[in-house]
Amino acid sequence: MIMLSRHKGWALFALVLIGIAVAAAVLLRPRPVLVDLGRAETGSLAVTVEEEAHTRIRNLFTVSAPVSGRVLRTPVRVGDTVAEGETVLATILPTPSGLVDERTRSELLAALTAADAATDLARHEIGGREAEVRFAESELERKQSLSGRNVLSREALEEAETRVRTAQHALEAAQAELEVRRSRRTEIAARLEEPSGSEQPDRKVHVKAPVSGEVLRILQESESIVPAGAPLVEVGDLGDLEVVADLLSTDAVQVEVGAPARIVDWGGAPLDARVAEVEPIAFPKISALGIEELRARVVLDIKAAPGTWQRLGHGYRVTAQILLWEADSVLKVPVASLFREGEDWAVFVVQAGRAAVRKVAIGRMNEDEAQVLEGLEPGDRVVLYPSDRVTDGARLAERAGG
Repeated sequence: MIMLSRHKGWALFALVLIGIAVAAAVLLRPRPVLVDLGRAETGSLAVTVEEEAHTRIRNLFTVSAPVSGRVLRTPVRVGDTVAEGETVLATILPTPSGLVDERTRSELLAALTAADAATDLARHEIGGREAEVRFAESELERKQSLSGRNVLSREALEEAETRVRTAQHALEAAQAELEVRRSRRTEIAARLEEPSGSEQPDRKVHVKAPVSGEVLRILQESESIVPAGAPLVEVGDLGDLEVVADLLSTDAVQVEVGAPARIVDWGGAPLDARVAEVEPIAFPKISALGIEELRARVVLDIKAAPGTWQRLGHGYRVTAQILLWEADSVLKVPVASLFREGEDWAVFVVQAGRAAVRKVAIGRMNEDEAQVLEGLEPGDRVVLYPSDRVTDGARLAERAGG
């Protein structure tokens, strides 16, 4: 009986030791690393560039004094609506001709010759603009015919319509410029035709609006003596606004004319827009961090109905979002899952509860997602924001709520 009791005692002691060993192994075993998980999936991906921009009137006119003299206090105010050729912007009492000496007369003759040449140039410009309008309208008719037969895309038709409107605006601007040149030429000729020594203190020169629109800025508000050519008033049509964004040249080279865009952060709902022009010359600009950058100007046409942005004015700050690339069915992963493995991109893939390093080939990328060209399959789970605790082979557990 004594021997049997001893054997039972040793067996119980052995069981206790085994239990302690198992408990120690469990307690000392590394705990799984808590991580957030994402998933590789197929879907649409868009890459855009976002930049601060500003609005501007396409054709801004600075009205200047056609003759030297005393300009009276301006009868208009900023924001007033003006009519082309009707609204008086300023009234000038010209300097009497008796004060015009031979030297000034010679200068006026030269100015008259230059005004004639400028008038002829403006006429030729109108001829060229009319030809552009006719060509753009013929292209639009042709594309409308093709669109009716479902041969042409809607984007191509909209681009043709934009070209017609742009050509028409350019023609109107050239016609207004011709009127300005003619007015300038008439004033110079009138000064030369007056008999030398005659004084006509009651004669007034009324400077009228070259285009219909609104008064944007008054450069000479109070009564004063001004020389010929002194700027007086700025006018323009606020219904003919465009948006200008200065993009980094590395972004500008990816922008296509006609690409869709959006105008945001202007004080209202996002506005649809389209790239009208990418200027071919870059210019240096100092960033907020004091770094000199090369930037190129991109011009956008607002495509939204005018009633939705009628409170926008000239020089207002906005943000432009321009589409660089878009695809409907691509394999993508969250950007937060990517990290560098030497010269390659890599992710941690979850396999049987453990992390496995997987090198991937990445294509296009935006702020949130990246296109996967090689290395992953749809449905693969990947670790987001991997810390230094996540290593190849490490045990993982998904964080609650992930």
